[in-house]
Amino acid sequence: MPKLMPDSGPQRVIAASNFVYTVGSGLYLTAGVLYFTEAVHLPATQVGLGLGIAGVVSLAVGIAVGHLADRHGARGVYAITLVVQALATAGFVLADSFWPFVIAIGTATGAKAAGLAARSPLIRHYGGDRPQEFRAYLRAVTNVGISLGALLAGWAVQVGTLPAYQLLVIGNAVAFAASAAILIYLPPVKPVPTAGGPRWIALRDRPYLLLTALDGIMAVQFKVLTVAIPLWLVTATTAPRWLISGTMLINTVIVIALQIRASRSIDSPAAGGAAYRRAGVAFLVSCSLISLSAGIPAWAAATLLMTAMVIHTIGELWHSAAGFEVSFALAPQHATGQYLGVFGLGAGLAEALGPTLLISLCIAWGRPGWYVVGALFTLTGLAVPLAVRWAQRHQHAQQTHPGVAWKEAAA
Repeated sequence: MPKLMPDSGPQRVIAASNFVYTVGSGLYLTAGVLYFTEAVHLPATQVGLGLGIAGVVSLAVGIAVGHLADRHGARGVYAITLVVQALATAGFVLADSFWPFVIAIGTATGAKAAGLAARSPLIRHYGGDRPQEFRAYLRAVTNVGISLGALLAGWAVQVGTLPAYQLLVIGNAVAFAASAAILIYLPPVKPVPTAGGPRWIALRDRPYLLLTALDGIMAVQFKVLTVAIPLWLVTATTAPRWLISGTMLINTVIVIALQIRASRSIDSPAAGGAAYRRAGVAFLVSCSLISLSAGIPAWAAATLLMTAMVIHTIGELWHSAAGFEVSFALAPQHATGQYLGVFGLGAGLAEALGPTLLISLCIAWGRPGWYVVGALFTLTGLAVPLAVRWAQRHQHAQQTHPGVAWKEAAA
């Protein structure tokens, strides 16, 4: 990585809080579902249904809490979301049936979505001249933290007892609480005064909503690594199963090493649109290589899959950096939390719908499905520059003629 620590004190506080938080997230991402199915003995169908309900809840929370962060100060609102997430996660140990599980996981997932929106004004305020680059730094830190959490969670999975899993859950909750406590050292951010116009301006900004939808389609690519490739490798190829971990490792190392560097050249909305276009092409190439890994010798399948993962991760770097740029640059200063809450809807929909889409196309249909998914990414990438130009025209009109711009955008 170009550097290990940010320049300013507030940035270091945010990074430290993020690191502790993501270590806890790594614990849950690795073994959370196993806790409920193996230790609590909830049926997998009920766990899946509960996660789906939680995903719907999270979609509704981010915008409202982002607006609260804009109006009442982001640090306090963000800290509250972390505390709520810690309490809800600790409640997992009491969730011994379906409805307590739904309440706990719904509260935790909603608080997570709310926290991402509430943190956005902090990143913009303390991110310096290029908050998008600081956001890229935080993504690299996130991958480090999740990797460490995953290593720690491996112990609980190996032991496999209820006390071991419960210790993992408590460790997760403690990490979230500690992340909130670290924010005490962050200077508060004053609420940003409104600039007139409708209260829920992000929901009336049609160009920004279009970008949100396009980013949501592109965000399905994150599920290629965690859902489609493991199932494809096991069911359609002769590649060794340990390669599932190998592809994850390649992805994590590249993101940690190169995410900041990838973000530096994407320094305007136009550059962000071009990066989306490049990402779409990279995903098409990677999906095509993955499809070709079926029905060939194990060594050839492994080579194709590893090559595909390198290309896919390069596309992921471009997609993430482009998302940071357009989401921040096209959001007005006084409504950063609200706008970033809206932008998070795209990723939330990808989280909810992406696994089903990929399983239906890539696994159930097989090789042709990979080409369809790759083409979907490419077409989305080609559409983003057009949407960016529309959003820039609207932003300019809003700055010069606020009332007229909002009427046109909402028409």
